[in-house]
Amino acid sequence: MDGLVIKPKWADMILSGVKTWEIRGSRTHKRGTISIIKSGSGLVYGTVELVDCVPLHGPDDVELILGNQDKHHVALGAIKYLKPYAWVMQNPVIYPEPIPYKHPQGAVIWVKLGGGKGE
Repeated sequence: MDGLVIKPKWADMILSGVKTWEIRGSRTHKRGTISIIKSGSGLVYGTVELVDCVPLHGPDDVELILGNQDKHHVALGAIKYLKPYAWVMQNPVIYPEPIPYKHPQGAVIWVKLGGGKGE
């Protein structure tokens, strides 16, 4: 399973189901269950289903970003990506206890985890 490294504030919002769009500067073709890792923690806190990737840089990008503020919770001016994308997530599962994992050197966005929870 792949683990997505996210700042703790956003990871908490994603795992609570409040934030269903993660704004990133590149597209992802990954789909299915992914683990959520709080950056700097060395721990996996839960999982979500990554179900879609929506480009937010077309002719209606401002309206799309502002019209979906309740999904991503990021101020328009705080999005610094030239071509932002919304990684769409659903069905969050919070682990009762976070699971440690070994963070590979250089991993910034994705971490390849073993087959089981956080392995």
